[in-house]
Amino acid sequence: MKYFKTVLTFIVFLLFGLSNAQKVGVVDTEYILDKLPQYKEAEARLNSQIDTWQSELQSLQSEFEKKRSAFENERVLLVGDQLKLREKEVMDLDKNVKTTTSLRFGANGEITKLRTSLIVPFQDQIWTAIQTMSEKNGLGIVLDKANNVNVIFLQKRFDYTDKVLDILLKGSTGADKKEKTNTKGKK
Repeated sequence: MKYFKTVLTFIVFLLFGLSNAQKVGVVDTEYILDKLPQYKEAEARLNSQIDTWQSELQSLQSEFEKKRSAFENERVLLVGDQLKLREKEVMDLDKNVKTTTSLRFGANGEITKLRTSLIVPFQDQIWTAIQTMSEKNGLGIVLDKANNVNVIFLQKRFDYTDKVLDILLKGSTGADKKEKTNTKGKK
């Protein structure tokens, strides 16, 4: 009899799970972007600008290396103000190289801003197209296989984030109330 209840329970859960199964779709955004000629043009402009900035930085770095090397070789011959002036020159060039690197290639640098302004509109268009397609086909979840299968669209009715957050917030509030009640009872 116990075995029969276990099998019956398993079958009920299986049928319940199948009746509530979600339709899942998969897209490859990399493939889509490769097929958009406007994206290729934007990417070419970005790469061209990156190449220009890299060559500028390399020339700055080369100039710094020459000045530093010359300064190190002539250091023993320089005295007083000459030494300080040449040392300041080398330090200013080093600072200029570091500043340029940070401004152009840093986390919030010009390349990041340019990439955002050129690429984000295409990503928005793709997202809108995916949303439209998923709604037409009744998909609950769309995964992007180009980005290691990340969820990129989820219909609100399949998103339980707020419910989990409510449970977590109520759980901590309930524990706080119990703790306050216990401390009042001990006094």
